[in-house]
Amino acid sequence: MSDIKEIIDALKKFRNERDWEQFHNPKDLAIALNIEAGELLESYLWKSHDEANLEKVKEELADVIAYAFLLAEKYNLDVKEILLEKIKKNGEKYPVEKAKGTSKKYTEL
Repeated sequence: MSDIKEIIDALKKFRNERDWEQFHNPKDLAIALNIEAGELLESYLWKSHDEANLEKVKEELADVIAYAFLLAEKYNLDVKEILLEKIKKNGEKYPVEKAKGTSKKYTEL
């Protein structure tokens, strides 16, 4: 079993034991993901990145990833596949010879 499948299965088991799937439609999962991403940002508010509480960052990042995985599961998307596809697309948009060492958007390279 792949690590990703094991994680998604554990998330589904947790959700199903609590009868929460009824609340996990794609729209609400996307909203929850965004709320958790905001809570992750809150870890850095008014601080330098090295002042953030690492335990809080880990907790909020786990929530973000969990909702992203559950959203992918709702659409039967293969997380590994969609991430590898996105990395490939980004490689085409940001070729090393143009993008290395710069934070410019691909339209500005």
